[in-house]
Amino acid sequence: MSDLDPKDELVTHLPALRAFALSLTRNRAAADDMMQDTVLKAWSNMDKFTPGTNMRAWLFTILRNNFYTSRRKLNREVADIDNVFSDKMSVKPDHDGRLQMMDFREAFDQLPDEQREALILVGVSGFSYEDAGNMCGVATGTMKSRVNRARNRLTELLHLDEDEALELTDSATMAVVGSPGLPS
Repeated sequence: MSDLDPKDELVTHLPALRAFALSLTRNRAAADDMMQDTVLKAWSNMDKFTPGTNMRAWLFTILRNNFYTSRRKLNREVADIDNVFSDKMSVKPDHDGRLQMMDFREAFDQLPDEQREALILVGVSGFSYEDAGNMCGVATGTMKSRVNRARNRLTELLHLDEDEALELTDSATMAVVGSPGLPS
């Protein structure tokens, strides 16, 4: 029990707090980090400390809780020294998809109306060539031809090689520009 202001009293316990952190972590850098986290939590929650109670016990409790919380987190983490797991978990940036989608829209808008219509019906909406042909009042072969010409033109406009994949996040767009040899 002390007559000191709690913030001033906190400073008097730093050496003992560091020794306790060092005994828990057995690593100077980890002990310093643990102590810094403890002091930060104590300082920011000073309004929760009851003056006249044991400041040292309060600080040690905060440090001990921090230590065991960090240990629990470490137990859930997977060691990935060679980046085997993290390389598989990478995510393509959103902006790439948006930029490619903008390029696709510009190219798609350059297609003649009947080719755009054919791609939307067959590629996006999933209608068979026969059903799409019936809707447009043309033969099935005409619908296949329109889809094929549209896909080839999109490949040219987007500067894609025949074997090059278009990496868009939108599956409907992928269906529209899918390989001309694949059934739609």
